[in-house]
Amino acid sequence: MTRAPANLLAVRSLLLTHLDNAPGPDDLDPAEVGIVGDSAHRGGYHCGSDRLDSDDYSVRESPRDKAGLTLDAAALDVGQFSVTVGGKTHNLRTFSVWCVAQCKAGAADTKDIREIIYSPDGSTVKRWDRLGKRTSGDSSHRWHTHFSFFRDAIKAGRDQRPLFRRYLQSIGLIEGPTSTEDDMPTAQEIAKALGDYLVTADIWPNGYGDRATNKNIALGTFVAAVAADTNAVRGSTARLEQALAQLSGRDFTDEPAIVAGVLAALTPEKIAAAIPPTMAKQVADELARRLVAE
Repeated sequence: MTRAPANLLAVRSLLLTHLDNAPGPDDLDPAEVGIVGDSAHRGGYHCGSDRLDSDDYSVRESPRDKAGLTLDAAALDVGQFSVTVGGKTHNLRTFSVWCVAQCKAGAADTKDIREIIYSPDGSTVKRWDRLGKRTSGDSSHRWHTHFSFFRDAIKAGRDQRPLFRRYLQSIGLIEGPTSTEDDMPTAQEIAKALGDYLVTADIWPNGYGDRATNKNIALGTFVAAVAADTNAVRGSTARLEQALAQLSGRDFTDEPAIVAGVLAALTPEKIAAAIPPTMAKQVADELARRLVAE
């Protein structure tokens, strides 16, 4: 029996939570947001494997659909609504056009959408098809918009809410991410946490003054580079390795070990803690140990 998958039920819940009883002349009602076709429905993304055959377009036209075929439906219908936020009205038509524009632009959160059948004006029916097979649909899409999702994405349980959440944020119905919600430290914060320990005079063993001075100079250059480019911290390990290798050519410096020591602690949990001083001290201690060994 065809079933409604959890990831599409989550999208349905998100839309109803914010568009049902929303401010405006016509909110979105539960009966207007559907996933599984009625008992008479045969074929298409609203059906699971029990209601279609291998020649159905929702299976044969994409390897992603063939690989993901289960009893789950892979479609969502959204009915008419009209909400007003900040004096501006948004409705099914503007919602549909916005979603299609995101698909055309290749937004990352649209990659699992196969097609959108919609009406931009309440009269003409259009279809955006990622596979380029079709350009229109039947007249029922004048008053509802249809989303088809590749079946492998539904089978994998991938979250399909990000696109729809972005829409709700874009019209101001829900708040978007704020600075208080982003607890990832800046490059300056990371540089300061490291620098506060690595440039202190008593961190280097006696008898290594010259080398410590050189090391501090190299560190200062590294800190400056990191502080100037937040993406160097948030980006790839390869970029950090390359930057560090360019900054230090001295044979007493083990660049991969330094990078590994820094990055090992740059997990989301550690980053969320804004690089505690204990981590910086651990890095400093390891550097000092290597200098002594030489």
